[in-house]
Amino acid sequence: MPSRSVRAHKGRFIPPLLVVPFVLYNIVVFIFFGGNPANWNFGLFSLPMPSGMPWAITAGDFLAVIGILLLFFEVLKSTRTAQASIVEHMLSMALFILFLVEFLLVGAAASSVFFLLMVMSLIDVVAGFTVSITSASRDVEMH
Repeated sequence: MPSRSVRAHKGRFIPPLLVVPFVLYNIVVFIFFGGNPANWNFGLFSLPMPSGMPWAITAGDFLAVIGILLLFFEVLKSTRTAQASIVEHMLSMALFILFLVEFLLVGAAASSVFFLLMVMSLIDVVAGFTVSITSASRDVEMH
């Protein structure tokens, strides 16, 4: 039975997508909220529900949804076998470290919104390495 080899192809480099909510958080909290993370509870809009209760969307909720959507694309991106994927994994790890350091040391990052974004970054790192290791293990045949 011939061995099937999956070669890494040259792919386009795509930086970590979760850098978008990281940068947005910092821009908004420092420029618009004056460094006060409590302002993420600011209501953007509300929608009436069939139950009669309004569903209020806060700025923090909106940013978390953006993060979740980008996390989905990050997980899809981790399935690529391009040569640039190792660099992308390293940058995702660096982004998680930035999230963690900022969460621990910067008062403006002491919010549930930032914490959720940090957890998304951790999931991205773990999922990326897990998918890569699983893909690589399929390419290795042991006799």
